[in-house]
Amino acid sequence: MMGDIQQFVAYYQQHEFIFMLIILWSLVWKGIALWKAGRNNNPVWFVIFMVVNLLGVLEILYIFIFSKKSTTTHEEIEK
Repeated sequence: MMGDIQQFVAYYQQHEFIFMLIILWSLVWKGIALWKAGRNNNPVWFVIFMVVNLLGVLEILYIFIFSKKSTTTHEEIEK
C-alpha cells in the first residue's frame, strides 16, 4: 500500500504539468455546466455535476446536447 502511494507521488512529480492541465480542463467545463444548469433551473443536473467527475465529458454533453435555451425572458417570469 505505501509503495503504491510512493509510486503515485513519484509519477505525479514527473507529470505534474499533465495533471494540472487535466484539472484545469475539468474545472472549466464543470463551471460552465454548473452555470448553465443553474440558469436553466435544472437542480438534478446541478447536483450530478457537483458529485460526478468524468473529466468534463458529462459536462460537455449537457452543455451541447441536454441543455436547452430558455425561450422565456425575465419580464415574462416576473409576471
